[in-house]
Amino acid sequence: MSVRILALVGSLRAGSHNRQLAEAAVKLAPEGAEVELFEGLVDIPFYNEDIDVEGSVPAAAAKLRAAAQSADAFLLFTPEYNGTIPAVLKNAIDWLSRPYGAGAFGGKPVVVGGTAFGQYGGVWAQDEVRKSVGIAGGKVIEDVKISIPASLTRFAETHPVDDAEVAAQLSEIISRLHGHAGETVAA
Repeated sequence: MSVRILALVGSLRAGSHNRQLAEAAVKLAPEGAEVELFEGLVDIPFYNEDIDVEGSVPAAAAKLRAAAQSADAFLLFTPEYNGTIPAVLKNAIDWLSRPYGAGAFGGKPVVVGGTAFGQYGGVWAQDEVRKSVGIAGGKVIEDVKISIPASLTRFAETHPVDDAEVAAQLSEIISRLHGHAGETVAA
């Protein structure tokens, strides 16, 4: 059985190291798993119940919800902006948390990771994302994490997929997420 994992990246910058981690995840997905990097978070308006009306949800938000509904699991990569979650990722989580009680996360497994310039690899932001996604209905896999410090120097000349240690860590977390998703799909 194939498992579909939707990757969301909390940075809009084309050269983002977190985006590069997501690209590496796409390439490193094991057999039986497909990691899809969602494109289009930049186009989604800030969540507002006044525009979240059945039949007139903004197209970009509807596209995100459709991709999330068809996913079996989620892999979220976040930088750390001022010690917390980037607005673009928080906004995606808000859209996916609705409609209340029937959001797209719906008990599906979620792994959160990322990289940041600081010495802890963005763990504050990652913890906040885990909290937010858990409240939004995702089944956060707490013991599956990847936090890579010193992103500016570590990835200055090397893409994460070409960093043997990072590639091994990514392969492991994708395999573990794949296993959790397979259990959820089979249940």
